[in-house]
Amino acid sequence: MSEGMSRGSGSRSTEVVTWVAVDTGGTFTDVVAWREGAWKTIKVPSTPDDPSQAILQGLREVTDLDEATVLLHGSTVATNAILERKGAAVALVTNRGFEDVLEIGRQNRPQLYALVGRRPAALVPPARRFGIGGRLDEQGRELEPLDPEELAALSTRLIECGAEAVAICLLHGYADPVHETTVADALAPLGLPLSVSSALLPEYREYERTSTTVVNAYVAPTMGRYLRQLERDSGARSLTVMGSNGGTLSVDRAVREPAHTVLSGPAGGVVGALAWGRRAGFPHVLTFDMGGTSTDVSLCPGRPLHTREFAIDGRPVALPFLDIHTVGAGGGSLARVDPGGALRVGPESAGAVPGPICYGRGGTQVTVTDAHVWLGRLPARAFLGGEGRLDRSAIEGPLSALAESLGASLEEAAEGVLAVADAAMERALRVISVERGHDPAGFALVAFGGAGALHAAQLAGRLGCAGVLVPPGPGLLSAYGILTAPPTREVTRTLLSSTADPDALPMIGDALRSVGDTALEAIHAEGMDAEGIDVTLHVDARYRGQSFELRVPADTADHAWVERFHAAHERRYGYRRDDAPVEVVTVRATATSPAPPIEPQPLAPASKDPPTESYDVWHEGALHTAVGVWRADLGAEARLEGPAVMLDYSATTWIPPRWVLRMDRWGVAHLTPAPPF
Repeated sequence: MSEGMSRGSGSRSTEVVTWVAVDTGGTFTDVVAWREGAWKTIKVPSTPDDPSQAILQGLREVTDLDEATVLLHGSTVATNAILERKGAAVALVTNRGFEDVLEIGRQNRPQLYALVGRRPAALVPPARRFGIGGRLDEQGRELEPLDPEELAALSTRLIECGAEAVAICLLHGYADPVHETTVADALAPLGLPLSVSSALLPEYREYERTSTTVVNAYVAPTMGRYLRQLERDSGARSLTVMGSNGGTLSVDRAVREPAHTVLSGPAGGVVGALAWGRRAGFPHVLTFDMGGTSTDVSLCPGRPLHTREFAIDGRPVALPFLDIHTVGAGGGSLARVDPGGALRVGPESAGAVPGPICYGRGGTQVTVTDAHVWLGRLPARAFLGGEGRLDRSAIEGPLSALAESLGASLEEAAEGVLAVADAAMERALRVISVERGHDPAGFALVAFGGAGALHAAQLAGRLGCAGVLVPPGPGLLSAYGILTAPPTREVTRTLLSSTADPDALPMIGDALRSVGDTALEAIHAEGMDAEGIDVTLHVDARYRGQSFELRVPADTADHAWVERFHAAHERRYGYRRDDAPVEVVTVRATATSPAPPIEPQPLAPASKDPPTESYDVWHEGALHTAVGVWRADLGAEARLEGPAVMLDYSATTWIPPRWVLRMDRWGVAHLTPAPPF
């Protein structure tokens, strides 16, 4: 790139801009910088107490203070605040009689066979739920006006209860926001963060809308302080935050609607993995992101899949999310023997502090990373590109205790740890593929994260995948995906209109035009250039009487979405009802601005054979001599036969016996089983 990208003026500037993406993980914070075709990358130990400190350290390593910097950030702050119950004291304002909607929920039983089920406590206790008068019907018509005196008294009640943020969710606020905006205007002088359901999620289904609004309010103060501090301390020209839907959003919107960032980092990984998969000739991929504390997997049949049926810690967040499945198995997952004598791995993790034993920061329990180091698959002297060293000897004592509990040798115990972790990750990959009717044989497994490439070959072999792709900088891929993600803005509107009604089709067309125009205006308002913005339209439809919808593409020119719905219903459920009325529940518009113009350079063929090293590696109970090669020494079309380890700064790749690695022209490593003799 020879010139910077202006996102607010609609014009190009001759100033050179440094694009920096940061993904904050449980163990490491990954930083990727791109400037005029040159890359800089670094992994910095995360600072859980204040994530911005690791980010600022990484920025100092990859940028100069006088550079014009655009900072893109994948954040775990909102996620951690919810999981650790460290959010704000939220007050919920709703209609009188609906104060307990969070407790009632859908009356689902999370533990189906438990005599006494356990549900997470509501984020808002009864003492901070306030029911007020006023009521709209499902068409937005006023049945009962708001009481100004009651609104005036409400401010005092909120102060007395110690509220730090307010969630406003009134019945049928999706149909007309007038009552919710009136309440918000009355409470604005308090200076508290206000989360208003009609602005955040103007859709029907009262429980999901209330839960989403409360989650947003719960993390808003923490996220607001964090992002404003980072914006100030980083000195960046602009700050953009990765959204859970695979697109980026402005810092102002992230402060106002932080619930959109709950899957911020993992979403960046899916975007980056799909981009490299397409580049390598595999548009259908299974993404496999194994980090320090968890593993995130997603299925992309040519495109990322989205869902609105997402819950975090049992709490629905009905915003657009990439369809990502997470299990508690990562490089830092702790191994233990349960009371029944079975080996367990995770979900507890050593995290960034103290981390695995081999890091030398005080860890005392064996982790997945320690097992790899002991078996030789993660060479101790090649950590972080040779800049760091791992302490293999420190693993022996804790691993011996674990092995004794299992009645096994040290190597058998270490391989057992990896086998248990593999089983958990294999189940996760089957959930998103086989259990949804997709044959893994038609997908390549894209392995990334700090530990993904150490497990990918075994998992792909068990699933029968087309092969494994290990992109350049696999341990930094989520940051790369954040760097290349497009800015997006989605606008929705609930209709509840049936094709049986004579005026339904024209009304649906008008609604699609309206949300499309609103999405376009919204992304312009966030500073995006007008040139190249794409707006896509969808409807959520169902047969009358059904409880759940299918989303299909739509447009304003015709009503082809009706046939698309019938076809989609037949694919999903095996039948269609062409004579039945189709009910449109929600219309959606997504405006997408062009992503930063960042493209990798082709990899040149190597001019000579790469230097190699030899490592002792245990595999399936036998000791092997493995070839070790640095990834930087491999050119296009280079070939490496297992057993081998490909060493890299951000992640090590394990090539088991009877597997072959080949580098393509883009620097993507292709792992496939060796052909039989």
